[in-house]
Amino acid sequence: MARVAVVTGGTRGIGRAICQQLKSDGFSVVANYGGNDEAAQQCADELGIEVRKFDVGDHDAVLAGCAAITSDIGEVDIVVNNAGITRDGTLHKMSYDDWHEVMRINLGGCFNMAKACFPGMRERGWGRIVNIGSINGQAGQYGQVNYAAAKSGIHGFTKALAQEGARSGVTVNAIAPGYIDTDMVAAVPEPVLEKIVAKIPVGRLGQAEEIARGVGFLCSEEAGFVTGSTMSINGGQHMY
Repeated sequence: MARVAVVTGGTRGIGRAICQQLKSDGFSVVANYGGNDEAAQQCADELGIEVRKFDVGDHDAVLAGCAAITSDIGEVDIVVNNAGITRDGTLHKMSYDDWHEVMRINLGGCFNMAKACFPGMRERGWGRIVNIGSINGQAGQYGQVNYAAAKSGIHGFTKALAQEGARSGVTVNAIAPGYIDTDMVAAVPEPVLEKIVAKIPVGRLGQAEEIARGVGFLCSEEAGFVTGSTMSINGGQHMY
């Protein structure tokens, strides 16, 4: 029976590419999403995967959602924490709600999904958790104190949880994407985007599939000796 993989924020952009990669690797994939029903249905139809709607920042909703996946499909052996939002602004313009919502979803979602799935992975002696961080969690970014803090927190969360799972066959790793050609980056004004690309040594934006291939490796049997690691996929923009 195929191992079950849950990808949060899995119906669009990087998340969708990850779902496609994991399905091609032979896993039974479930894409979580938070709001866009149309995109979710399109993803389900085109990739032939399950989609489940729940708010990853809501602890009780995550526990219920993962319990339903376990009941309907099987025990969750792989979690990819990809769900994330932005509420950009400089500190003096940023509201508490803007701060809290980004932390609740981007970082809180990792905690909630781990609480739901990590104990079972340890009991069964195998598991993979991959947390999607960001170059801006490593280097910081003007106007993103909330997003950068949440993504930086993900990298620390990864290293700490990896130590708890290592002896039980559960690996916990992170990927820190650079600027990827997704809808989120497409919303950046063209003059700003040109300046960003000019700072990337390879001279282009990344592709979602390039992140997905990294996730595929970290979820594989071959990656059993890799844990507590952050894989930077950023075209050389930040070497850390």
